[in-house]
Amino acid sequence: MSDRGDAGFGASCGGVARPDFSGRWLTEPEEMDPFLVDWRRKWRGRAIAVAMPDTTEDVARVVRWCHEHAVPIVPQGGNTGLSGGSVPDESGRALVLSLTRLKRVRAVDLANDTITVEAGCTLGQVREAAQQADRLFPLSLAAQGTCTIGGNLATNAGGVQVLRFGNARELCLGLEVVTPDGEIWSGLRGLRKDNTGYDLRNLFIGSEGTLGIITAAVLKLFPVPPVRLNALVAVSDVAAATRLLDLARRHLAAGLTAFELFSHTCLEFVQHHVPGSSTPLAGRSDWYVLMELSGSGTQERAEESLQDVLAEALEQGLATDAALSQSLAQFNALWALRENISEAQGAQGKTIKHDISLPTSSIAAFIEDMGRAVLEQFPAFRLVVFGHLGDGNLHYNLSPPARAAGEPEDSTFAAAEPALNALVHDGVARRGGSISAEHGLGVLRRDESERYKSDVELKLMRAIKRALDPRSLMNPGKMLSH
Repeated sequence: MSDRGDAGFGASCGGVARPDFSGRWLTEPEEMDPFLVDWRRKWRGRAIAVAMPDTTEDVARVVRWCHEHAVPIVPQGGNTGLSGGSVPDESGRALVLSLTRLKRVRAVDLANDTITVEAGCTLGQVREAAQQADRLFPLSLAAQGTCTIGGNLATNAGGVQVLRFGNARELCLGLEVVTPDGEIWSGLRGLRKDNTGYDLRNLFIGSEGTLGIITAAVLKLFPVPPVRLNALVAVSDVAAATRLLDLARRHLAAGLTAFELFSHTCLEFVQHHVPGSSTPLAGRSDWYVLMELSGSGTQERAEESLQDVLAEALEQGLATDAALSQSLAQFNALWALRENISEAQGAQGKTIKHDISLPTSSIAAFIEDMGRAVLEQFPAFRLVVFGHLGDGNLHYNLSPPARAAGEPEDSTFAAAEPALNALVHDGVARRGGSISAEHGLGVLRRDESERYKSDVELKLMRAIKRALDPRSLMNPGKMLSH
């Protein structure tokens, strides 16, 4: 059954009247199905219904109903997550609460450089609203057409410009949240300084819907940089890329907006699967860096600054070749080489993914040591390594052995995932890193994470969960096992 909010309020759900709210209430299997499976189609669950409220007050009504009837709640935004955090389990007891109908831009304050948006706005819509106001909202993800700002905040999303602007947490000033018992906390304050107690905003950001439901946010805006250009740089190894990062930071300072690393295997996948992809560099290199400069001044001055960095890098042997964008088309084409890596790897077949972060100073040694360790055990597997070197976030992925057309996939690849996860994550932990940099724990990394956290850290996290959600109804089974 699917009705608009003002129809069929007498309809029952599990023997009790359904919540009274404005929005949609889905119970037909074909209507619910898109909300019950994740984007990667790795997890599928069941639910009593899908609620799609129209307003924050409606969200609160649904949550109060769930609290009264002890119904678990799975908050969901664009359902583009990669860790299984936005779909219900297989018990069929939970309600999926979709925020996608809360999509108003409530306010734009140019004097304060802020925008207030509801949680169901897609990241693309927020960026477009900022652009219409001649401002920049710098969070940038490949899924920005479908991922929502509520989900971005709930997972503390990162992206390609964290080096310059920080992740979602740094871009948010205030929140509106529905608590697990259905109250509304209005913390939509556009303040950059507020020392009046515990930082509740930062408690909910990154909590993956386990402590409450984000319904709106005040976000930072920035001036639109009049100048943007990038360069693709061939480097001999990751150690050279790390030294190039230091050189670029010293010369370009805050003008260095992004610094991305990817291997030749990544480039091969993109060129094979994405039509029109090509590199302006003459020869083959094991590793590449894509760096972006943005800021004020003139295009000519920016080009001169970036050329100076590249010239010094070539002179010092940090780079073996480089190509600087000369037009918007070239700028976008260079970015496409980096942004299409995930899609191209998916087109190759099954993947094993690791979203990790390390101190930048440890990345070169980690990649060298881990590559040797992985290939000793699984010599036919292909390493697909790329990420945000500027902020220490690597996507340390693997693909199965290459196969001829029509040849079945190697069955040993999927079976090797647990051993590979332990190998990679143990290496990350030894170097003081994290096994989830920007994707969140969800169910994918929940149990593994508890292996690497201290008893004290887990005790504190569970104490916070019990204090805010004593009945454990908010996204149960995600982030914490109990």
